[in-house]
Amino acid sequence: MSKILIVEDDENIALGCEHCLRAEGFEIFVANDVKTAKDYLSRNSYDCLIIDLGLPDGNGFEVCEFAKSKGNPAIIFLTARDNENDIVFGLDMGGDDYITKPFGLKEFISRVHAVMRRRNHHPDQEKIITLGDLKIYSLKGKVYKKNQEIFLSTMEYRLLLTIATKKGEILKRDELLDSLWDIGGDFINDNTLTVYIKRLREKIEDDPSDPRLIETIRGIGYRGCKDE
Repeated sequence: MSKILIVEDDENIALGCEHCLRAEGFEIFVANDVKTAKDYLSRNSYDCLIIDLGLPDGNGFEVCEFAKSKGNPAIIFLTARDNENDIVFGLDMGGDDYITKPFGLKEFISRVHAVMRRRNHHPDQEKIITLGDLKIYSLKGKVYKKNQEIFLSTMEYRLLLTIATKKGEILKRDELLDSLWDIGGDFINDNTLTVYIKRLREKIEDDPSDPRLIETIRGIGYRGCKDE
């Protein structure tokens, strides 16, 4: 049974999330502030954390950082904020998803299951996917350019893997969002995809101002370069 820690100071939201997740078969623990969450994390390990950003004695990013120092649980940020910088910062810290309040419980459950599926999926053997001079090791989750490792955030890696897997194909922006999140992408600001493409190019392209690995198809989306 997977263990989930909910870190949320709104009692009604916490109870609603706890009830529906228990009904799905998860073992649930609830903390209403940073101090209590850290105490739980110091004594136990969890498969997933659902963390509100606004907490009475700090913020959810602090809980996420502490959790990552203890292990590698899945992280879902749960917050009323919809600031793009918060979204990018949270995902760069290792967050797996970002849910903005208010939300429906069916969507919430679907998103939790999607994150857990991704975390529990372990390919039987390593696949090496190429994109130009990049080599992507799918099992290790590592990317190399000319034998030098490139360090990507969770979201940058997922985006690169999606494009490289379908290199040569034109991927619409909506398709990319759907692929990244497993369900409809309408809940994430479309501008966030543009931010991630820009940051990814800065890390993998020889000249980010003249990208060769990830081509922009104006008005449609993006295309990964074919092998020569």
